[in-house]
Amino acid sequence: MTKIGLIVPTLNAGALWPSWLTAFERQTRRPDRLLVIDSSSDDDTVALARSYGFGVHVIAKADFNHGGTRQLGIGLLHDAEIIVFMTQDALLAGPDAIERLLEAFADERVGAAYGRQLPHRDAKPIGAHARLFNYPPQSRVRSLEDRRQLGIKTAFISNSFAAYRRSALLDVGGFPTDTVMNEDTFVAGKMLLSGWKVAYRADARVHHSHDYAYADEFKRYFDIGVFHARTPWLQETFGKAAGEGRRYVVSELRYLAKNAPRLVPSAVLRSGLKWLGFKMGSSLHRKLPLFLNRRLSLHRAYWRRALP
Repeated sequence: MTKIGLIVPTLNAGALWPSWLTAFERQTRRPDRLLVIDSSSDDDTVALARSYGFGVHVIAKADFNHGGTRQLGIGLLHDAEIIVFMTQDALLAGPDAIERLLEAFADERVGAAYGRQLPHRDAKPIGAHARLFNYPPQSRVRSLEDRRQLGIKTAFISNSFAAYRRSALLDVGGFPTDTVMNEDTFVAGKMLLSGWKVAYRADARVHHSHDYAYADEFKRYFDIGVFHARTPWLQETFGKAAGEGRRYVVSELRYLAKNAPRLVPSAVLRSGLKWLGFKMGSSLHRKLPLFLNRRLSLHRAYWRRALP
């Protein structure tokens, strides 16, 4: 029987963590190996994880990296043939969520699969729209040929709730070990180029959304710009991210005009901040001093090790 692993990076998981663990406990298909990689939490994250049967590997907070930490986990779960990744704020929405996600691997050419993210029940309209836009109710399996229709969206995936076939990961060299973010998109793109497929399972659902402050919107898109500047092959292969961004803005304004018209000015301002952040990250980060890159970034720890 295929051995399944689960890896969850954590840092002070907070009030949602007990509900997360309870929802996991109810799953109809529980992975065989359970691993939390904790960035030196100072709350009860580790103790609660251990009480639910998770192994825990603790790292220094400064050593966390989106790709490198997950690649560390893959090495620790060396016998897992399929590895599920989740984040501490992605709450499983039903008892069959993991089971449905794993069903994608019945197709031997599927190298990675990800589930549908629904807004948290208390999500604000702007945060809710982001999930509704990126995670539709229809499942789909994508291959490299789909780039003509879907562009950069072909390589979309999210490690907030995703699973990978170990052999496919090894085939493309695993996660990048030092990236500011989007380690999942990096691997999905490499897999598609190597002939693997990426599956989206709309019936495998979690609740996961964010209500970003204005400054965080800018910083997040600054980091996205840095990522694309350092991985130019993605946009060269799949198309520019700007086209998908325009489609998102139009969808968001239509959604808010119908559901929360008072937030349209806020959305317009946020769109401007995202554009500015992306442009600065993609075009200027190599020209800026290190301290300023750190100030502009949502993931400051990355800049301790960032290469020129």
